[in-house]
Amino acid sequence: MDAVLRAIVIYFFLLLIFRVAGRRILSEVTTFDFVLLLIVAEATQQGLLGDDFSITNAFLVIITLVGIDIALAGLKQRWKWFEKWIESAPTLIVENGRPLKDRMDRARIDEQDIMTAARKLHGLERMGQIKYAVLERGGAITIIPMHDSGSVA
Repeated sequence: MDAVLRAIVIYFFLLLIFRVAGRRILSEVTTFDFVLLLIVAEATQQGLLGDDFSITNAFLVIITLVGIDIALAGLKQRWKWFEKWIESAPTLIVENGRPLKDRMDRARIDEQDIMTAARKLHGLERMGQIKYAVLERGGAITIIPMHDSGSVA
């Protein structure tokens, strides 16, 4: 029973930590992010298993974590407010070539992040070429270019 309680506590702790850290931490993994995730995984493993490294305990922990994930998926389907709390909603961060700084600050996004997505997805060179930029639920930035890329400076 100890393994189940540990799994529940650590699951919700990590959910809270990654929710506070923001969506961008999970979208594009840099070398730093990858190392951080490896360290978090090792620390989590120690917390989950404690001194019991048996295969039975590992199975119990895995079943508990998958069960929590299934339960949360059901709650998200039932209550939209819960889904928004867990995963948040897409956020408009650029409108008609104008960065929405307050939203960008809350999401910890800067103009370089937006322009990187604009270059990769559409070959755009200036903020004024972007009609809308949306920070998606998963952390990716979607760019909708202006029809006439030179219409906004």
